[in-house]
Amino acid sequence: MNLPNKITLSRIMLVPILMIFIIPIPDSIINAGFLSFMKPQMLAVNEFLRSFGRYVATGIFIIASSTDAVDGYIARKKKLVTRFGKFLDPIADKLLVTAALLALVQSGDINGWVAMIIISREFIVTGLRLVAAGERIVIAASNLGKLKTVLQDIAIVAALLNNFPISLFTPFPFDDYAMLLAVIVTVYSLYDYLKKNLNVINIWN
Repeated sequence: MNLPNKITLSRIMLVPILMIFIIPIPDSIINAGFLSFMKPQMLAVNEFLRSFGRYVATGIFIIASSTDAVDGYIARKKKLVTRFGKFLDPIADKLLVTAALLALVQSGDINGWVAMIIISREFIVTGLRLVAAGERIVIAASNLGKLKTVLQDIAIVAALLNNFPISLFTPFPFDDYAMLLAVIVTVYSLYDYLKKNLNVINIWN
């Protein structure tokens, strides 16, 4: 396995670690009788997560998101582009964003509709690309799609940090507006993909 694919796999491996630092241990597990001998330790873990977990999760998310550009650059520069890499890279990206969104929904930081819209867009575009690939048609990532990714990453980081450090200077809910903008661009990028590539699935036949 070449270096770009190893980097991509490392991004996938960071997904469950990211969720661990966002979502505390559930009370049902902490209070489970057969785990009573570990209750003090689990309470200590939860206290740590409430105090510092979001900062660690943000660091993990930023690092994982950054590797997306790194593995692609290395693969192209060193001519290490493989079918496995083409398959794995978009999956890693979607898993990372999906995990962060679901964790933020569970923690009550974002509305479930936000996650549903963003995740649905990825399902639809991925399905379209799979059909296109079967017809030997390549649907390249658009600039609008890249902008969508950047805005989603910014919104997720802002939500993870609860607007810190912006909150030190103003009560302006930057995270809410950043997420709203990300959703708007996500929906528009879906419309743009469908408008340009709907002929691939030929819905009238």
